[in-house]
Amino acid sequence: MKITVVGAGAIGGYLGAQLSRAGEEVTFIARNKNLEVIRREGFRLTLEQGETVHAPDVKAVQDPAEAGPQDAVLLTVKAHQVADLLPGLRSLFGPDTLVVSMINGVPWWYFHKLGGAHEGRGLESVDPGGVIARHIEPERVIGSVVYPAAELLAPGHVKVIEGNRFTLGEPDGSRSERIETLSKAMIGAGFKSPVSKDIRGEIWVKLWGNATFNPISALTHATLEQICRHPAGRELARAMMAEAQAVAEALGVKFKITLEQRLAGAEAVGAHKTSMLQDLEAGRALELEALVGSVVELGRITGTPTPRLDAIYGAARLLSDTVTSQRGRVAVQPL
Repeated sequence: MKITVVGAGAIGGYLGAQLSRAGEEVTFIARNKNLEVIRREGFRLTLEQGETVHAPDVKAVQDPAEAGPQDAVLLTVKAHQVADLLPGLRSLFGPDTLVVSMINGVPWWYFHKLGGAHEGRGLESVDPGGVIARHIEPERVIGSVVYPAAELLAPGHVKVIEGNRFTLGEPDGSRSERIETLSKAMIGAGFKSPVSKDIRGEIWVKLWGNATFNPISALTHATLEQICRHPAGRELARAMMAEAQAVAEALGVKFKITLEQRLAGAEAVGAHKTSMLQDLEAGRALELEALVGSVVELGRITGTPTPRLDAIYGAARLLSDTVTSQRGRVAVQPL
């Protein structure tokens, strides 16, 4: 397959390098030092076991028009970065090009082919004014849930922390020929890539924790373990998760695990800083709307009260705006 990876960061690099090593024709959309290094040296990947492998045949371009129409486009940037890439992405689209949204949080296409009263509705929190929906036809979309953890060690070099599962799903739950082809390519590259009949349910299981632990950690600078083992922190997380569950269930989602099991899973991760806390400490924009604002908006749409999510979202929004306006970063430093 001809596959373009939009974003040469940790997850994008992991995907692109492995797909290229498996024989797929991979192009990265990259910028600055990443672009230079990938063009000159290809991509390096340090696997969980410590072995470093090389994908010398990957390509890298800054302008999507240089890549031309693709079989699949993997969106691995953060949700708030997608709009900035439009309309350049359209040069990657042929008649049958797939767009795989490998982005955390509620996706802009959530109501596409969902059926019911909200069919086709947009979400202002993740797609203000419907800009993304106008540039990416919903019929192209394949959903995905990203489970691995990885980090960008240097331009063109990613380290895999753990995991290799990328669940895929059609918005209508079907097992189409196109998703089977994509799944086989992913499996051929060494990934676990099952096709889900309920991709939104899969999205919510991950979002259940992200909508809760990410903003709490950004506001308190606590790790997952600290939040779960602190009585007040655990109770706040439990209350927020209960609100998020009520929103999801109002949309027809059925959770396959209990809230307590999800809490225990987060605690078991240990002294891990959430991605939102890492972004805050690095002075990067926060994924607040896709992870939290979207759940608050869905609460309004379904008439589901979300008082604790509202409060934490408001506080985190103020923090994010303050840091952005000051062009700073916030981190706890030892005395």
